[in-house]
Amino acid sequence: MKGPSQLFILALTGLLALAGCGRTGTPDSGPWPALSDSAFAGLITDFSEPGRYFDTDNLISNETTYLEVMAALDRYGVSGGAYIGVGPDQNFSYIARVRPQVAFIVDIRRDNLLQHLWFKALFDEAATRAEFLALMYGKAVPDSLAAWRERPLEALTRYIDTVTVDPGVALAAMETVQLAIGRGGVALSADDRVTILRVHQRFIAAGLDLRFRTHGRVSRSCYPTHRFLLTDGGSMEPSSYLATEAAYQVVRRLQLDNLVIPLVGDLAGEHTLPAIAGYLDQRNTRVSAFYTSNVEFYLFDDGVFSAFARNVEVLPTDSTSVIIRSVFRRGGALIEPVTAGSCSVQSLQRIEAFADWFAGDRFPSYYDLVRYDRLPLP
Repeated sequence: MKGPSQLFILALTGLLALAGCGRTGTPDSGPWPALSDSAFAGLITDFSEPGRYFDTDNLISNETTYLEVMAALDRYGVSGGAYIGVGPDQNFSYIARVRPQVAFIVDIRRDNLLQHLWFKALFDEAATRAEFLALMYGKAVPDSLAAWRERPLEALTRYIDTVTVDPGVALAAMETVQLAIGRGGVALSADDRVTILRVHQRFIAAGLDLRFRTHGRVSRSCYPTHRFLLTDGGSMEPSSYLATEAAYQVVRRLQLDNLVIPLVGDLAGEHTLPAIAGYLDQRNTRVSAFYTSNVEFYLFDDGVFSAFARNVEVLPTDSTSVIIRSVFRRGGALIEPVTAGSCSVQSLQRIEAFADWFAGDRFPSYYDLVRYDRLPLP
C-alpha cells in the first residue's frame, strides 16, 4: 500500500502530465482494495484545503426532493467509478444507488469532515440498519436483532420515535462512537472531539425531528425532518441508504474499507478537486456522479464559477457521468416541475453537457445553467 505522501506525488504527476486536456475515464476494473487507516488519513490531510465558515449547521440536508433522481440514475446508467458529493448523509443514498468504487465528500466546512468521521464510526460499529439508527439517536438496540434486518424502514423509524431516551444508553452510545473515532487514524484536536460530541448530542436531543438550521437568517418551513429525508425524500418508493438492508451494506462496505473519504475543500479552489482528479486518473477511474447540491449558485454569486468549471474539466469522466443538483427558489426563479411544499427541485445533467455549456459561454446565470440540457426524470 502506498503511503499518503507517495499518493499525493502520483496525483500531482498525473495533473502535470495532463494539464489543459479534457480527460475521458476508462472502464472501471472492479472494487478497489481497502485503504489502510494511515492512507485514509493521509488523503484527508494531503487533499484538503483550509476550512471556511458557512452560515448553516448542515447536520442534515434541507433538500426535500433529493431522492427524485434515483430512478433516473438507473435509467441513464450512472454506476461504479468515483462519486463526489457535498454535505452530510444524503450522499450515502446516492452512493448506495450508484455503487461507486470510491467516494469523496468535499465541503468548505471542517465541521462537515468531522461529522463524516462520526458517520464513519457509526457504520464501523453498526452491522445493521437497526444498530445504526439506535447508535445515531442514543437508543437501546431492539431485541431479536436478526428479525429487524428485513423489516421496512418505517418500522425502524417508528421504533426510534417510540423508545424513550435513557441517559445511560445515550452516554454509552456517545462513548462508543468517540472510541471508534479514536481508532481511525485521523489526528483530531480536543476542539474537534467536542464538535463531534456536539453533533451526536444534537441528533439525540432532536431525534428524527432534527431539521437543517441556519444562523442569522430565518429557517424555511419547507425544510424537512431527518425522518422525511430517510423515508420519503421525494421518491416514488423508499430509496434512501436506510431503505433496505442491502442499500445500507453497500455504504457500510465502503466505509469499512476507508473508501468514503471526507475532505475540506472549495469546489472552486486550486487544490482539492484537481488533487482528486489526478488521483483518480492514476487509478484509471472515472467520475460517475458529482452531487453539487446548490453550491454552484454560491459560486456564481461569489464570482468564482469559472474556476469550478475548470476543475470539472480535469476530472476523468465518460458519456454517462452526471452532475446531480438541488435547485432552490431565489428571487422567484425556479425550474419546473415544483413539488408542493418543497423548497427545491432536482436536476440531472451530463458532465459532457456541462462542459459544452461552459466552453460555449452560453448563458450568464446559474438558472440558465441548470436549465441547459437537463435530463428528463422518470
